[in-house]
Amino acid sequence: MGLEPGFVEDSGQGARGFARWIAGPLKRGPLGGARRMGRPHWQIDAYRCLTCAHLELFAAQRD
Repeated sequence: MGLEPGFVEDSGQGARGFARWIAGPLKRGPLGGARRMGRPHWQIDAYRCLTCAHLELFAAQRD
């Protein structure tokens, strides 16, 4: 089992209230934004430990 490269996208103030994981290495377009057309992306689910506050992120559901 290996790890697939990707990046986390958050659209800043225009965000829908959640981040997404986008498959593939981060590549920037001519205006500096992330190139993501045609790439699969998944919703991120986050869980926090009540004792130590450790976070676990899971790309659980395809958008």
